[in-house]
Amino acid sequence: MKRFEYRLETVLGYKTQVLDNLKTEHAAIMQNVNRKKEEIRGLKQELTGYEAGFDELKVAGAPIENYRLFDLCIGRMEKIIDEEKERLSVLKKQENEKKQEVIEAKVDTSRFEKLKDRKLREYQKAVARADETFIEEFVSGVAIRTRHQHRG
Repeated sequence: MKRFEYRLETVLGYKTQVLDNLKTEHAAIMQNVNRKKEEIRGLKQELTGYEAGFDELKVAGAPIENYRLFDLCIGRMEKIIDEEKERLSVLKKQENEKKQEVIEAKVDTSRFEKLKDRKLREYQKAVARADETFIEEFVSGVAIRTRHQHRG
């Protein structure tokens, strides 16, 4: 019997390649999300530093210009953090969209893999039946030859 051949192997290969590419893109977006989260954490620490400095300044007493400077720095830092949170939100949305694409591609690829597995099992059953038939024919052929040799 000829060896197993899956007619849709090229399609499965293509679907697998698409899935791998989508996984790579998703990983890159996740990396950007994580970087943005780290950036926001750093900005919040910087803001905490400004707030602590402002609190020290209030205790120590200082000219009004210094109060105003800290107030401007704190306000600007809060604005930057809000902007980065918005960018993070956009990145998370992109990540969710890419994740859905990966899931859809995985389902699509999985269909072809399951079909291939089913075809392989059918092929293996056919090979087993052919082997059994061959053995039965061989055994009965040997038995017939043995009878003819004993008669003659």
